[in-house]
Amino acid sequence: MRSVPRGTAGTDVASDVVIEGYAGAMLAAAEAEGAVDRVTDEIFGFARSMEATPALRDALTTESLPIENRLAVIADVLGGRTHRLTAALIGLVVEAGHARDLGRIAEVLATSASVRREHVLGEARSAVALDEAQVERLSEQLSRATGRTVDVKVVIDPSVIGGVVARVGDLVFDGSIAGRLDEARHHLGAER
Repeated sequence: MRSVPRGTAGTDVASDVVIEGYAGAMLAAAEAEGAVDRVTDEIFGFARSMEATPALRDALTTESLPIENRLAVIADVLGGRTHRLTAALIGLVVEAGHARDLGRIAEVLATSASVRREHVLGEARSAVALDEAQVERLSEQLSRATGRTVDVKVVIDPSVIGGVVARVGDLVFDGSIAGRLDEARHHLGAER
């Protein structure tokens, strides 16, 4: 593996080639297990949780902590609720010193899995977990709105106070209560 450039904050930031390499290897492993959707969803969700939780991010990116401790954190967070491959792949990235890049790797992984099925990736943020039927309905609605088949990855985001905020490429669909209130304020301000 080649060296990676230094980031602006003094942290290692992997090149696109490294990111794509990890994502491609993860996708190949998930395909071999017949678990692409599940493993991709779980890695994507874990990466988004890590980005949103400073304590988790610090526990996995602090290289002075022994790798056994960092791998134990992954096992504790996932708690056996995921496919066995999910923890192994996340652990591989952390062991290789690319924990800071997990979010980018997960996004490339999810995008690559969608592209292979000739779909596009959509991200939905919700304050609560969505069940399978809700995700399917959301996927259908976003597919109708964009004219493309959308694979939805759900991210739990407590800042979304009711409803869902979805993104497909550059398009944002804000069905949150906060978004509706902002729209109402804007509309009321325009009538004055």
